[in-house]
Amino acid sequence: MNERTGQPTVAYLGPEASFTHIAARGFFGQDGLVPYPSIPDCIEAVAEGHVAYAVVPLENALEGSVPLTIDYLFHGSELFINAELSTPIRQHLMVNEALEGGLDGLESIHSHPHALAQCHKYLQYHHRRVPLIQTSSTAAAAKYVAEHPELPIAAIGNQLAAETYGLRLADTSIHDFHFNHTRFVVLSLRKETLTMKNPGVLKTTLMVKLPKDDQPGMLHQILSVFAWRKLNLSKIESRPLKTGLGNYFFIIDVLASEDDRMMRGALEELEALQCDVTSFGSCYTYDNLLPAET
Repeated sequence: MNERTGQPTVAYLGPEASFTHIAARGFFGQDGLVPYPSIPDCIEAVAEGHVAYAVVPLENALEGSVPLTIDYLFHGSELFINAELSTPIRQHLMVNEALEGGLDGLESIHSHPHALAQCHKYLQYHHRRVPLIQTSSTAAAAKYVAEHPELPIAAIGNQLAAETYGLRLADTSIHDFHFNHTRFVVLSLRKETLTMKNPGVLKTTLMVKLPKDDQPGMLHQILSVFAWRKLNLSKIESRPLKTGLGNYFFIIDVLASEDDRMMRGALEELEALQCDVTSFGSCYTYDNLLPAET
């Protein structure tokens, strides 16, 4: 808890003006936000009780899941998902005001790996021969460019980052596809459902491990557990268990509360099938917290 404001402390992938910062600010407001340099640092901060909540990216509409978040969240952490936030993403190419010679002389372009991938076609067409440098966040890339005015380099990030670090937008809306959104999750040590105005759907996120004596058709049996109860799945994804090739667990988003009678029955049936099931709690989704101009 922030002693000055009484607001809960919230870790986010920083530095200031990252997309994660925008999502955290849109949900929690300005006070109590604490930047951390990496996704694992954010997750460990809340797991160790240094902050009340953490906001981290989970999935992008263009590039899919963020493996680092999933690996740290689903391998050994005892955290719960309290809310899911969706924010529109617009990527811009930004340079230092001191840059001379235009974009033809760029020696490198810096950004988060997902941001670079989201702008793949643009970069191939306009800056094919320029090395791409990965950073921990788009804001970290913008900050680096701002701190090195002597270098002919550029960053990819949002407009707030350009304004925060005094950079010039050299090209705007350079992402390859118009519909570009990122899902973020709010994590804590408590199983609670955070609410604000205009909540979206209620969902429950499960991690399901198959029985050790896996039988043919087991995944079909698992899906049938939800199907005959008319429980809608908004996502199912397999991820490596990290115990050997061919060993996976499944992340399943169910559009129902964990306390729903049908959900309780589904969980009991999954256990009867000898599946190892972990629930990360139920949460509301919140879409378009901020306008796309960010």
